[in-house]
Amino acid sequence: MARPTTAARRYAEAAFSLAKEEDALDRWAADLATAAGIVETPEAARIVGNPAIPLQNRRDVIGALLGPRVSPSVVKLVLLLSERGRVDTLPAVSAEYRRLLNRERGVVEAKVTSAIPLEPPEVEALRERIAGMAGGTVDLTTAVDPALIGGLTVRVGDTLIDASVRGRLERLRERLTEGAR
Repeated sequence: MARPTTAARRYAEAAFSLAKEEDALDRWAADLATAAGIVETPEAARIVGNPAIPLQNRRDVIGALLGPRVSPSVVKLVLLLSERGRVDTLPAVSAEYRRLLNRERGVVEAKVTSAIPLEPPEVEALRERIAGMAGGTVDLTTAVDPALIGGLTVRVGDTLIDASVRGRLERLRERLTEGAR
């Protein structure tokens, strides 16, 4: 996962602080994810992220889109981001908020990338295996990258476990070129 921008991190930290005060950590996480999903749609992004559209019009659209779906505090955050021309950072704010929440709860984040989509039992088996290695609860995300050819990669924090065919071929190539010198 790419590192969030400084702005996204700061907004997420502020949102996290507010959520703790309100004792609504989970609600904020869900609402931020919902708001990010809505604002990311091409139709909404063309309006809420366009500085050429008058601010009041953008505020009205944000209120109409998010008002019935998320808490007023999250609507205010999205309005602030729109006002400051940073509404495009909302998905990064949501991701960073989720990271802060996981850290607060001692949850380990892991990302599994495979060449083909994994079946639910395979994902559960991986979750259990990673939880055993990490010694805690795991927030597991999956991705598909056909370039891996086969196998998978697992990233837990800064550690990468590469059990992909592509990784094995690259390591074999490196050994062969070292031996040729």
